[in-house]
Amino acid sequence: MRFWFKDGVWNSRRSAKTIRKMALDTVESIAVIRHAAVGDMVLTRSFLVETRKAFPNASITLCLVSHYTRGAPVDLADRVHIVHGADQRDASLWVRFRRMRELGYHDLMFDLAATNRSFFTCLLNPAMLKIGFPYQAWQARLFYDVAVGRSDLNFEVCDMLNMIHIFGVKTAYPHQYDMPGEPLKRDRPYLVYFAGASTQAKCWPPDHFSRLIRIMASDYPSHDHLLLEGIQEWEKADAILDPLADVGNAGSVRADTIEETTALIKGADLVISNDTGIRHIAIVSEIPTVGLFFNYTAPHRYWPRYDIHEIALPESEGPTRVETAHEACVRMLAKTGIVRAE
Repeated sequence: MRFWFKDGVWNSRRSAKTIRKMALDTVESIAVIRHAAVGDMVLTRSFLVETRKAFPNASITLCLVSHYTRGAPVDLADRVHIVHGADQRDASLWVRFRRMRELGYHDLMFDLAATNRSFFTCLLNPAMLKIGFPYQAWQARLFYDVAVGRSDLNFEVCDMLNMIHIFGVKTAYPHQYDMPGEPLKRDRPYLVYFAGASTQAKCWPPDHFSRLIRIMASDYPSHDHLLLEGIQEWEKADAILDPLADVGNAGSVRADTIEETTALIKGADLVISNDTGIRHIAIVSEIPTVGLFFNYTAPHRYWPRYDIHEIALPESEGPTRVETAHEACVRMLAKTGIVRAE
């Protein structure tokens, strides 16, 4: 086996010698370190699907952190290893390091996290090749044998997949996720809106959502327009739906588990959401999305560039205009054959 790159990838001298002793079908064990919340977690499915195809004889261990296991693609791994997270602060450093070392030896170790925990996990476990995509050049030389670049202009899944592209592997595009779950069946077709996010700073204003839902409910009267409630106080439906009491086809919906959320999303004709895990679940479920971005510097990092996904950006500082979001929604539904009422 050999590396297939010339520029844009850093690799150590040792890695250049090691790779010549390996072959795709002789790799027996792979560790994939992914410490991330549900949105980034579900995007990892594509990497695991392609890694399984590229290294057909390898056993895959997925390394998680204890406070981020929701939505973890455990169905695509042979073994799951969990290190101590923020919910286990009472564990001593010795206990934490011992748990990290239990990951053990692997032929290939992929770090898809680039966090302090993942750095230590790499340091404490041996591998023939350690591969990552750190933000800083010094991190590449300290923790890995090979480091691929990452850019805010690339969809993050593309940057992850570059870690196996270096071996000359061809991967699917559009990306393949194999997201399990069946779509929710309802009497009427529906669109899903999600107004929450990890922080309020990433949330489109409630009155903007109210105005958009009112317009969309008029444009698409045969659809239900469902606002998915989140668990945070700023993710409740009241502020958005109270002004829509006269709109008969607008309402709220809850989904308390990842399975319920996935079913709801898979049954939708379109998902309109802030930059959050709900939109990522739609992406891996192959459901059309419109992403709402503002005051945020890297929208392209979370935008797969194929036809069923759009983003709505502001013309200047501040939130995206309702008209801009509306136009994106109409465009996206038209691509799927759904036209608005005359």
